[in-house]
Amino acid sequence: MPLTETRPKKSTTLLLQSLIPNRHCQPAIARPTAPVHKKVTRATIRQEVFLSSRIFFYPQTPRPVHPTPSSNAYKILVVDDDPDIVELLEYNLRKEGYLVASAPDGRKALEIAPQFGPDIVLLDVMMPHLDGIDTCRQLRAMSRFKETYIIFLTARAEEFSEVAAFDAGADDFIAKPIKPRALMSRLAAYVRRDHDTSAVSETIEINGLTIDRTGFAVFQEGRKISLPKKEFELLAFLAASPHKVFGREELLQNIWGNDVFVLARTVDVHVRKVREKVGDHHIQTIKGVGYKFNAD
Repeated sequence: MPLTETRPKKSTTLLLQSLIPNRHCQPAIARPTAPVHKKVTRATIRQEVFLSSRIFFYPQTPRPVHPTPSSNAYKILVVDDDPDIVELLEYNLRKEGYLVASAPDGRKALEIAPQFGPDIVLLDVMMPHLDGIDTCRQLRAMSRFKETYIIFLTARAEEFSEVAAFDAGADDFIAKPIKPRALMSRLAAYVRRDHDTSAVSETIEINGLTIDRTGFAVFQEGRKISLPKKEFELLAFLAASPHKVFGREELLQNIWGNDVFVLARTVDVHVRKVREKVGDHHIQTIKGVGYKFNAD
């Protein structure tokens, strides 16, 4: 029986071709490349977490701070050589609606202050070029800054540094580290004090002195005597109740208030400075008790 060649059916051929791989016939299929495995260590994870958190919490571009300062907003000059502290204070102050300017040292602050016209100066003690004590003293020598609040923010917590600050004309002395909420509350107390409409508006004439409470002016025989705000308030408070003796704690509470923490030594420094300007005989020391205004 002759052998005859039998060809598979067309459908069978197509089936076999589909099962047998043929690189010449098959279409090119892009194979996925093997992923490059990066060595992940604890350091890289911490770095990525740090960068992501920095981007979230500390953006490089300034964020808008609300509320927007009004035209009559208080102006605050921040003077500190630590840029991190300046940034922290600027952010929190602008958030409360203050107008803020900053200076890296005392010399630059004396240049900015006449142009900016601050209502409050936050001042560090240890700074290059010109320290805070000399900066405060030079600011007080300018007539326009006689009533400006000067508050020291410093790491120098020694008593002699605090006494030197008040001796130079400071209104307050706050030790670092700074607590933003407490600082904002203290600044708000100063603003409320200025806006207090219940303040006495009379003029006191006693023992050769004329004390104008509304104008914060003192006259002695027609000559005007310039006093910083705290010295003026101390003199006016004592003169309003002549012959009455006030203890240091009572004076601290009435002049500086409960929102400000200062030492009893602060009263002694301010009394001494008032005596230097208006005369020794107006304020009398009662040893072991306090001070009184002498009307005789």
